Amino acid sequence: MQRILVVEDERKINDLVKDYLSSLGYGLTQAFTGQEALDAYKRQAPDLIVLDVMLPGVDGIEVARRIRLEGGVPIIMLTARDSEADKLLGLEIGADDYLTKPFSIRELGARVRAVLRRFAASDAAVGENEVLTLADLILDPARRRVERGGREITLTSAQFEILRLLLSNPGKVYSRRELIEKISGYDYEGYERTVDVHVKNIRKALEDDPANPRFLLTVWGAGYKMAERP
Repeated sequence: MQRILVVEDERKINDLVKDYLSSLGYGLTQAFTGQEALDAYKRQAPDLIVLDVMLPGVDGIEVARRIRLEGGVPIIMLTARDSEADKLLGLEIGADDYLTKPFSIRELGARVRAVLRRFAASDAAVGENEVLTLADLILDPARRRVERGGREITLTSAQFEILRLLLSNPGKVYSRRELIEKISGYDYEGYERTVDVHVKNIRKALEDDPANPRFLLTVWGAGYKMAERP
């Protein structure tokens, strides 16, 4: 059973999320403060975290930041409807997805399924687990491992899938909308700037000079592509 940690200080919302995700077959742990979330994460190692930004004490942004220093567990952040800054900051520090309040509980369920699906090493069709290489960059889908020059690179599930898609088709240009739809697995209603933040984080992890990338290139007015010969 996959276990989800729900971090939300409003008990009514926390209980609603807990009851709904439990009905889908997930194991649930609840936390109501940032410190409770950090303690539960260390104690139980959940498969996914649903994390509210506004928490008493240690806020959700800081919780996500600390968790990201330790591992790549998927994080879906819950943000205020009008807070674009919260969304972008959450993605900057490694959140995989976000929902704005008030949100549909069924939409949350769809996001949870999609994020867990793309995070899991799949029993894939032939060819999907083929190791991809470009110069000294290696991506192994079956092990969900990325290396460059022998150094392991840690990516979130969304970042991993963006890199896998681009690396499987060097030179092919993908628009922001194509990238977000291909990695989400559902009809994404967010904004395309999400992709820019994921790409920025991939470059930070991958490139020698993120401001002058050799591997993951911008095609102005069109989208992104992987260089054919970096």
